Amino acid sequence: MASIFAWSQFVLCAVVIGYAGTRLSRYGDVIAEKTSLGGTWIGVVMLATVTSLPELMTGVSAVAVAGTPEIAVGDALGSCVFNLLIIVVLDFLHRGESVYTRAHQGHILSAGFGIVLIGFAGFNILLAHNAGTPALGHVGLYTPVIMVMYGVAMRTVFRYEREHYSAYVEEAPRYPGITLREASLRYAAAAVVVAAAGLWLPFVGSQIARQMGWHESFVGTLFVAFATSVPEVVVTVAALRLGALDMAIGSLLGSNLFDILILAIDDVFYPDGPLLAHVSPTHAVTALSAIMMTGVAVIGLLYRPKTRVLKTVGWTSLFLFSIYLLNAYMVYLYGK
Repeated sequence: MASIFAWSQFVLCAVVIGYAGTRLSRYGDVIAEKTSLGGTWIGVVMLATVTSLPELMTGVSAVAVAGTPEIAVGDALGSCVFNLLIIVVLDFLHRGESVYTRAHQGHILSAGFGIVLIGFAGFNILLAHNAGTPALGHVGLYTPVIMVMYGVAMRTVFRYEREHYSAYVEEAPRYPGITLREASLRYAAAAVVVAAAGLWLPFVGSQIARQMGWHESFVGTLFVAFATSVPEVVVTVAALRLGALDMAIGSLLGSNLFDILILAIDDVFYPDGPLLAHVSPTHAVTALSAIMMTGVAVIGLLYRPKTRVLKTVGWTSLFLFSIYLLNAYMVYLYGK
């Protein structure tokens, strides 16, 4: 009964985050349009922040309230591999040509920054368990570096998009029936709901780990990461159905950048020392898996394979899915 109750809470959190996260995305887009920020770097940052808000709230709650750093780090890095897995879903739903033949190659820039940031996080996880972590008080020295790297990435992507993506800016208003005040109030209400569910999720994940006899790192990497990534799934699938494939893939790669920034924010709120020094080194496996998956996506965007396996997905997507399963199995075996 205890395990059923724990899983019921998990499903409820996932449903709440999925619904409220969708509302966040919609009204965040309205705010971006009403403030003349749609299609710009500010809009891109806002979209990534909106869809990653559950990861942010869950991570802060896990380190500052629940005392479960394994779930915090597992959620952030697990969301990176899950976001890349969503590309497989997009490839399956996209009829006709593969998504890799239709997506713009400019996404490689965001993917490249993702490889650098995720690799830096994985590097510091391994460094912490072998040579120690340089720190500024209770905050790891890697935290300000991640923040600076994220800022550089956003500035570079903005300059690139300003030069190459003027077509993204839409002239006609898409939300004429909603005022900025209404959108702001609804956005705030949805944010409160997501924050509440995100704050509770680490406790639920800890209960599931105890009841099932699983490692917290495994629960965080797979189940909590899935629950907090529900908004990304909903938003990207909706964008695909609207024909906005580049927006969908750009949102996923941008969310991965923000997820690594969340690690730095979690480190600030973790009172017991550098966060990455207090988690299982198995999380480095997830970081390396995310790097490999991003590399596979880059190959797909450059090579643009047209063939599909049994008219379902391309070989690139099969590689992505295989790496995701391998990562899940490794974290299950060797997690903490």
